[in-house]
Amino acid sequence: MDWRLTARTGRAHTKLFQAERERLSLIVADTSPALYFGTRVRFKSVQAARAGAVAAWAAARDGDRIAALRGSLREPPVNPGGGPRGALRVLDAMVRWYAQPPAEDAGLEVALDHASRLLRPGSRMVVLAEPGSVAALPQRRWAVLAQHHEVIVLLLTDPIEAAPPQAALPFSHDGQRIELDLGAPAQRQRWHASFVAPVQAALEKLPARGVRVQALSTDAASESWLPLLGRPRPLVA
Repeated sequence: MDWRLTARTGRAHTKLFQAERERLSLIVADTSPALYFGTRVRFKSVQAARAGAVAAWAAARDGDRIAALRGSLREPPVNPGGGPRGALRVLDAMVRWYAQPPAEDAGLEVALDHASRLLRPGSRMVVLAEPGSVAALPQRRWAVLAQHHEVIVLLLTDPIEAAPPQAALPFSHDGQRIELDLGAPAQRQRWHASFVAPVQAALEKLPARGVRVQALSTDAASESWLPLLGRPRPLVA
C-alpha cells in the first residue's frame, strides 16, 4: 500500500515491486583431447582457460552470478556465485580442466545437456569449444539454446590448422612418431576437412541460429572476443 499517495488523493493506491534477479553467466568448457595442442604462442587449451578467465571477470564486472561446467558424467558444475569470489571459483576450475586432459571427458553434447538444465531465460552462455566438437552437434541444438539465452561460441584454433606448410610434418601421438606429407593433395584435402571446414561451417551457420561466434587462435589476444558481448542478437532462422 502506498500510504502517502492514498492520503493525498483519498483513494487507495498500491505499489507493485518486482525483485531484481542477477543474470547467470555460464561458461561451458569443452575438454576434448584435441584442445591440448598448439604450435604458436600457447596451446589451444591454455587459450581456452584464458578466454574463460576473461569471461568470468567480465561477468563479475556486469554484476552477474558466474558458473562453469564441462562435459562430465561425474564432476558437478561450479555453482553460481557473484563477485570476485564467484569468478575465482571458475578460474580454479579452468586451471584444473585445462592444465591437462581430464581423465574423463564426456563431450560437448553432454556439457550442453547440463547447461540446458542450469540456464534460466535471459542467461548468458559462453562456450569454449574445439571446432570439431561443434561440428558433431546438430544445428538445432544451438537454435534452441539461443532462443531464450545469449549464446557466444569461441572456436579454439591454431595457425597451423588454417595454413599448414606444404611439407612432411612429424607429429607425436601416444608416444609414437607420425609423419604426414602435407605436400600431397589427398593429405591436404583430408587436413582441410578435419580442421578448416568445421571452423568455416560454424562461422557461416551459427549466426543464423542466433549464436554469436568467433574463431580464437592460439596467437590472438585472449580478450579479443569481448566485442561480442552486448551485440544485438542475430535473428534466428
